[in-house]
Amino acid sequence: MTLAPAMTIGVSIPIPDPHGDYLQSRRADFGDPAAWDIPAHITLLPPTSVDEATYAAFLDHCRSVASAHAAFDVVLRGTGTFRPLSDVVFIQVAKGVSACEALEVELRGGPVRRDLEFYYHPHVTVAHNVGEVALDRAFAELADYSVAFRVGAFHLYELGSDAVWRPVHEFELSGG
Repeated sequence: MTLAPAMTIGVSIPIPDPHGDYLQSRRADFGDPAAWDIPAHITLLPPTSVDEATYAAFLDHCRSVASAHAAFDVVLRGTGTFRPLSDVVFIQVAKGVSACEALEVELRGGPVRRDLEFYYHPHVTVAHNVGEVALDRAFAELADYSVAFRVGAFHLYELGSDAVWRPVHEFELSGG
């Protein structure tokens, strides 16, 4: 019996340009080696390996989740960190947390059931896999960062063989 090859997917809210482009550029400025491989985003489902059948079922699940949720506003403001547990500096989600949490719980409750390594905390990573000096710099330089935008959709991303994450499906939030 031959098993279907697995693929790695993730689900996120993309940060719209010019904000997403700016945060991705800053991530590169801080020396993050994955800066140009990972578009700026708020994770809803972290990297997860799925087979072809699960992928197809999950696409239907994503459509269902999106149709049950309305668009919402997000405010990103200031920096935070997961240190000392994880060497990550991020931009905090100051508004829209509960909407992100609701989407995350429902997405993980379908055909892709995934335990989390850490408690879900919506954020936008701006420095990871860099030294202490770069982490401190990211934390300080973006401390006053603030932007607001409307979230009208989430995206399913696939991890390419080149280790680059690409959005392949968009799910419009169309609920009441």
